[in-house]
Order: sequence, then C-alpha cells, then structure tokens
Amino acid sequence: MAKKSTRTTSEDSQASTTDSAATSTASEATQAATSATDDQAEQTTAVDPTQQITDLKAQLDAKDDQLLRAQAEIVNMQNRNKKEQAALLKYDGQALAKDVLPVLDNLERALATPADDEAAQQLKKGVEMVYGHLQDALKKHGVTEVAAAGEKFDPNIHQAVQTVPVDEDHPADTVVQVLQRGYLLKDRTLRPAMVVVAQ
Repeated sequence: MAKKSTRTTSEDSQASTTDSAATSTASEATQAATSATDDQAEQTTAVDPTQQITDLKAQLDAKDDQLLRAQAEIVNMQNRNKKEQAALLKYDGQALAKDVLPVLDNLERALATPADDEAAQQLKKGVEMVYGHLQDALKKHGVTEVAAAGEKFDPNIHQAVQTVPVDEDHPADTVVQVLQRGYLLKDRTLRPAMVVVAQ
C-alpha cells in the first residue's frame, strides 16, 4: 500500500510539473503575442503621428488659404465701397441737374423770341438774368456745356439726329449744327448734344 501511495504521489508530482510547464509555455506564448502586439502598436504609433502631422499641416494650409481669400474679399469689398462712395459724392445732384436742363432750354427759347416793344424787352432782360444765374449755379456744381459746333463727332457726347453732305466748310464726321445743347456733369455725359453731322 505504501508503495502504491508513493507512486501516486510521484505521478501527481509529474502531472503538476507538466501542468506547470504547460502553464509556463502558455504564459510565454501570451507574453510573446503581447510583445508582438506592442511592437506592432509601436510601429503603428510611429507611423500615425507623422501622418497626423501631415494631415494637420494640410488642414492648416487649407485654413490659411481660406483666411487669405476671405481677407482679400473684405479688402475688395472695402475698395468697391470707397469707389461707390466717391462716385456718389462726385456725381451728387445728377438727377437734379438733369431735371433743370429742360428749364434752361425753355429760357433759351424765350430769349430767342424777338422783343418788339419796351415791355417785352424788359421781360427779356429778366429772363436773361434768370438764365445767367441758372447757368452760373450749374457751373458751380460741375455742369458744363458740351462743345459741339464745328467739332469732330463724338458718339459719347453727341447724338446725331440728321446728316448733310460733306462740303468744303464741313469735312466728314464734323458737327454742322446743334439742335439741342448737351451737358456734362464733370466727366460724365449728363445729356448728349443733338447735332447735325456732315457725312
């Protein structure tokens, strides 16, 4: 009986040693797998920061480009706004000047009417004074008459309503007669002169 018990103990001891070796082998395998995973993670981590930095740089460049474009657009808008404001100031009163021009035309027609008696002459003098004051007021605000008679035809400031044949006194494309005076507001055409042109 004692021998049998000793053999059993020995077998148990061997089994325990075998289990311990198996556990040790499994533990080593697990450690090796963990180590391999750690190595892969380290490699992945080593690649990821570089990629992330590259991606972040690309994003930063894109944002910088967007910022520069936005700033350029703001500057362009400010410049456009300044130009518009300058144009508004420069051509201030254009609508009023346009509305006054027919009054000027009517005064010219009144002055062209012959005055036979003294009363008519006095009235004509009054009209002349009004006409002169109106012209002075328009000149003060930059409204000037378009040069037309005898000048070369310019479609920007002249409007041809009739043509006549060319002769010695009137070369081709020359204004022969002014039917209605034209006016400029500084450098802008307020109303083109209606003219007869030699062709």
